[in-house]
Amino acid sequence: MREFLTYHETIQGHSKKTVDEYFLDLRTFFRYIKIEKNRVPRSAPLEEISISDVDLALIKSVTLADIYAYLSFLSRDRVKNAKNPGAGFGLAASSRARKVATIRSFYKYLVTKAKLLEESPIQELDSPRMRQALPRYLTLDESIQLLESIDGDNAERDFCIITLFLNCGVRISELVGLNLTDIRGDRMRVLGKGNKERVVYLNAACQNAIEDWLEVRSRSGAVDPYALFITRKHTRITKAGVHYMLKQRFTAAGLDSSKYSAHKLRHTAATLMLQNGVDVRTLQEVLGHEHLNTTQIYTHVDSDALQNAAQSNPLSQIKTKPRRGRPKKAPQNEG
Repeated sequence: MREFLTYHETIQGHSKKTVDEYFLDLRTFFRYIKIEKNRVPRSAPLEEISISDVDLALIKSVTLADIYAYLSFLSRDRVKNAKNPGAGFGLAASSRARKVATIRSFYKYLVTKAKLLEESPIQELDSPRMRQALPRYLTLDESIQLLESIDGDNAERDFCIITLFLNCGVRISELVGLNLTDIRGDRMRVLGKGNKERVVYLNAACQNAIEDWLEVRSRSGAVDPYALFITRKHTRITKAGVHYMLKQRFTAAGLDSSKYSAHKLRHTAATLMLQNGVDVRTLQEVLGHEHLNTTQIYTHVDSDALQNAAQSNPLSQIKTKPRRGRPKKAPQNEG
């Protein structure tokens, strides 16, 4: 398992956070399997089961039926939050799908890379079906409303952060990691998932917002001299700090802060670009998505577009009314 995790971090280039999630997924899975295979008493608390004795024999013994039983356990009996048992039971389909992907990747590694298995016992495993929900986003008017409401302390910084979210669609992890050296005129270097670099072009609004913020930033020292965005204490701003700031700004703008977040601003940027003519493949590059199907969740259409589609039907203007009365009989075919 350690070799599998090292492979994903060093060869596949996945972030430490992603690799940590892989480990947690596999640990929970093999804890469950140890119970199912009678390696430990069924009464043993799941969170206390050690996986240090998991061997190749146990790994080989896993069947497709075991995986389906595990998925049933996740959907019915697994606590939603191990730190808060009162949160309820049953993981969402998206969480279960991620765990399936981890297990499938682990067994694929054992077959194709480590050569410890001849075939994967779960190669026919299907991922849980997920409900496709449309991303929540701000309208153009709401976006302008949010920007125009920014004032007071840290106004230049917060305006710049929200402007980058709304215009560039960056992730919050990418934003807090930005350095001064990442800004080069109309270009911004972004370090995305898996340490993959991409260049995002800055429009006039972004350049002006950055220029205004840098003028303020230059007048205050910084504990981290490289960080683009800093706090009042002159330290690099954190994700938690951005989340807190956004909640304050949403509320001040008269928007429901429980419905919107940094990621919803990313949704907003993607939606506004698509609505104004950006094709989905270009958007894929802007957002830094590895797979096109990830970007395609943004190809939803709003209610105005649906209404226009209905009105565009050539039959939409037909005013003929149905005739009342009994229908005429078709003429008999004599002969």
